[in-house]
Amino acid sequence: MAKVDITDAARAVIDTLRTEHGPLIFHQSGGCCDGSSPMCFPEGELYLDDTNDVLLGEVHGCPFYMSTFQYDYWKHTHLTLDVVEGRGASFSAEIPLGLRFVIDSRILEAGE
Repeated sequence: MAKVDITDAARAVIDTLRTEHGPLIFHQSGGCCDGSSPMCFPEGELYLDDTNDVLLGEVHGCPFYMSTFQYDYWKHTHLTLDVVEGRGASFSAEIPLGLRFVIDSRILEAGE
């Protein structure tokens, strides 16, 4: 089972962003700005490595990473990438659209 899924609304925003930016990646760091909100970047604009980042899977053809220290808190959850109206305090690619990506989460059930 995938560790991260995506809503149709988030897929539509990704399609819009790809037109302008090309291939995209997602990263959830738990750092500054919007804290643990997922951030979307054009591919190649964020340094990632196997020591500090965990690849959770793909959403609509985009790799979704989480920082290792953040993953320790979220490893028992299933994540769903969604989008809402509003402007977050991040550098994520959707911000100029008046939107922001968010995560809905639930605790994994036994066997997942």
